[in-house]
Amino acid sequence: MSAQIRSRRRLGALVVTSSLAFTGVVAYVAAPADAASSTVVITEVYGGGGNSGAPYTHDFIELTNNSSSPVDLSGWSVQYASATGSTWAVTNLSGSLAPGAAYLVQEAAGAGNGQPMPAPDATGTISMSSASGKVALVNQQTALTCGTTCATNAAVVDYVGYGAATDFETAAAPGLSNTTSATRKVPTVDADNNSTEFAAVNPSPKTLTSTPPDPDPIDAKIHDIQGSAHLSPLNGKLVANVTGVVTVKGANGFWFQDPQPDADPTTSEGLFVFTSSAPTVAVGDAVTVKGTVAEFRPGGSGGTDNLTTTEITNPTITVTGTASVPAPTIVGPGGRVPPSTVIDDDSTGDVETTSTFDPANDGLDFWESLEGMWLGINQPEVTGPTSSFRELSVVPAGSSVRTVRGGILLQKADSNPERVLLDDVLATIPDAKTGDTLAGVVTGVLDYAFGNFKFLPTQTPTVVDGGVKREATTRSSPLQVSVATFNVENLDPSDGDAKFDGLAQAVVKNLASPDILGLEEVQDNDGATNSGNPQADVTLNMLAAAIVKAGGPEYAWRQIDPVNNAEGGEPGGNIRVAFMYRTDKPVKFVDRPGGGSTVATTIVTDRFGRPHLSSSPGRVDPANPAWAATRVPLAGEFTWHGQSLFVVVNHFSSKGGDDPLWGRTQPPVQVTAAKRHQQAQSVRGFVDQILAKDKGANVIVLGDINDFDFSQTTDILVGSGKTALIDLPRTLPLPERYSYVFEGNSQILDQILISQNLKPASSYDIVHMNAEFPDQISDHDPQVARVTPLPSWVR
Repeated sequence: MSAQIRSRRRLGALVVTSSLAFTGVVAYVAAPADAASSTVVITEVYGGGGNSGAPYTHDFIELTNNSSSPVDLSGWSVQYASATGSTWAVTNLSGSLAPGAAYLVQEAAGAGNGQPMPAPDATGTISMSSASGKVALVNQQTALTCGTTCATNAAVVDYVGYGAATDFETAAAPGLSNTTSATRKVPTVDADNNSTEFAAVNPSPKTLTSTPPDPDPIDAKIHDIQGSAHLSPLNGKLVANVTGVVTVKGANGFWFQDPQPDADPTTSEGLFVFTSSAPTVAVGDAVTVKGTVAEFRPGGSGGTDNLTTTEITNPTITVTGTASVPAPTIVGPGGRVPPSTVIDDDSTGDVETTSTFDPANDGLDFWESLEGMWLGINQPEVTGPTSSFRELSVVPAGSSVRTVRGGILLQKADSNPERVLLDDVLATIPDAKTGDTLAGVVTGVLDYAFGNFKFLPTQTPTVVDGGVKREATTRSSPLQVSVATFNVENLDPSDGDAKFDGLAQAVVKNLASPDILGLEEVQDNDGATNSGNPQADVTLNMLAAAIVKAGGPEYAWRQIDPVNNAEGGEPGGNIRVAFMYRTDKPVKFVDRPGGGSTVATTIVTDRFGRPHLSSSPGRVDPANPAWAATRVPLAGEFTWHGQSLFVVVNHFSSKGGDDPLWGRTQPPVQVTAAKRHQQAQSVRGFVDQILAKDKGANVIVLGDINDFDFSQTTDILVGSGKTALIDLPRTLPLPERYSYVFEGNSQILDQILISQNLKPASSYDIVHMNAEFPDQISDHDPQVARVTPLPSWVR
């Protein structure tokens, strides 16, 4: 299971600030604070400390005392919330602030860039956004709880909202960056207007500086603002006379587009205008905009892997008339054709600072060159099911290697840059499955959030059924033992009859009641309840009973309870792997006592020199640090018509924490891969111990490996030479190699590997019944291998 936790982009519902409308001009205003502070004021706010290009190692907040007497700050605090948030982080203050003195509050460090800070007067650990946020000077040390009314809170002495903040004094201060702070232009003046009183300039901690008045605005076109790069060449600048036609309205802003584009395809002609509250313009209005150019990074300080989107903040909008909305720029055949294999191949870290902007060859740059534009895709093809976040992956017609059922295959050298996610920010996204198409030309505007470019349709698309049905495998012959792997996605009794019955139907109808079933993501009897009891007998008994109810055979099960709360997964759930096996077939489980959660099963031999497990079921190498906070593999010894069969079921560490394919860091860093390599070495070492005793032993390694068929993890499991295992996914044609669909990319995560002597009499099937469909009983497709264990004298 790939856990995904996210919140909506700021285009979602917001508490609206008050607005004041004039003829042809819209100004967005918040109610002023009760009175301008006559004592201590905030003079500087900086959130880019330690980041790339930062002049200082830490974020900071600077204060000064504009009264004629010292002010005791004991019991006071500075507090920070995200641009749209209502959760406040607190740094307590102490000591006395002399008249005219600067008081420096040092906050969190970034990645270590920049010079050390001057000696601070107070120290905190708040990580502030480098672009947008809210800072309050408070005469108490209790955290505020307000969201958009804090500027008028009675406990607030002074307040600064900057960038895309939804609360501020009169209007927000400019958006910031790693290299700029919001600095009070005249430290001794406080008129409760963040917009006019603060400038985005070089940080100057512990130094009260006066800044020159606002420069004259720069006349600019939209393509001048967007530029041929991921960051605007006018970032932080005041621009004016930016003309265009409103193409799309959102909840707190609108997109507009220049109907007279330049001849440069690398510069976008569309742009978002952030208005905080609902905009009063209409689609089709011709507008002229004045405001500050900003780069909005979705997720704020917690979204450091995200690219930014360019926008105009603190806008003054003049409606000059009406005009026709430009025809959508078509993406795909007959229009702008995206690159077919490369997301980015010329960056060495941060694409915003190290890359060559190359939309013709790099998908990341291609979509960036269309950011904010009014686009159309003709009959887009669906490559993955509508997700629980109402996202739907599509590609234009004619895309690269496709699966046999209409998906698009993730490969080592092809991450499918033509793929884009439809999102429901502006219109409902319907349920669709892999292989479907959407009717006509789907139109919308291009945005970015959660590590992906997002295509936002303005009308709900119509789904054309592609005819893809759930697969069912064939039954094994009497001489074959069928062995399956199935990730049952956090199964526990609280899931209810519907899930257990669905899984049972899958086992009986789709998997043809396999003889041996390796399960992953089996939770304990009370699921996510953190009771301290890791037992899962109720969970497994319920599944066995549901299989009988579905018309299937009786199954017995074997497993070992994990160490409580020590093996990852949902907190309290005690996720583990397990075996089920049919009791009506010649397959027999060889029970040997002695196994336990921390006891390693070893390889022993009988008087004929044949290998056996010291405990069956038994855990594989549980003391190895590779399995810290991860499911420990389970080994079981079976017999089939008297022939031994060793099966190891696995659930390796997930990819959670890796850089996204479409993120700011290129090439993406797979920080989780090293641990899976260690886990593969552990399992491979166990297999080698079996084969050292009998090179013809019947061995099957299966489960949720959480890595690709072309990965180093799989290479380690396969091994080399005469004892190499056969990775069955690698035996399939490319269009059939997938068991999972993530953000529209079909890929292998689940695998079955067999010892070489089993191959001549084996067959293999990935049963596509889950991953391609929005109504899933699990997010993984199960798979089954049918093998014939042979006696040693035949091998």
